[in-house]
Amino acid sequence: MAKTQEVQKQMMMALKNKEHARKDALSLLLSALKAKAKDKREDLTEEEEDAIILKEIKQVKETLESAAGRQDIIEECEFKLKVLSEFAPQSMSEEEIRAAVESVLSSLGIEVPTVKEKGLIMKNLMPLVKGKADGKLVNQVVEGFFQK
Repeated sequence: MAKTQEVQKQMMMALKNKEHARKDALSLLLSALKAKAKDKREDLTEEEEDAIILKEIKQVKETLESAAGRQDIIEECEFKLKVLSEFAPQSMSEEEIRAAVESVLSSLGIEVPTVKEKGLIMKNLMPLVKGKADGKLVNQVVEGFFQK
């Protein structure tokens, strides 16, 4: 079942169970998914759905970071993250990212990477990890290769 239908099904269950906060979080996600599908004028692929879910999670995290001292907003954002994470794709672990970086380095023939080669490395690496790993974590792992 496509994630859009699953989100809609979960939202209806939350509505029936009178879980208003969960219903609201799912409603926002469903709106984002449907808006993208409407713009595209056809059903979304699983990768596109995952990208939208990750974008929504990123927006909630940014709101959470800027909500210093506002406990009500912090609690709301943490709940939304919990709900959205149910639909998020499985993220790559740091070890999996490191293996992908090593694979890219070997395919490029780079034994000792330098900072000057970072652009080339990232250009080849990002298509492999896009939508599967957090960009900040990918950057940290790649930076770790330069400090060896």
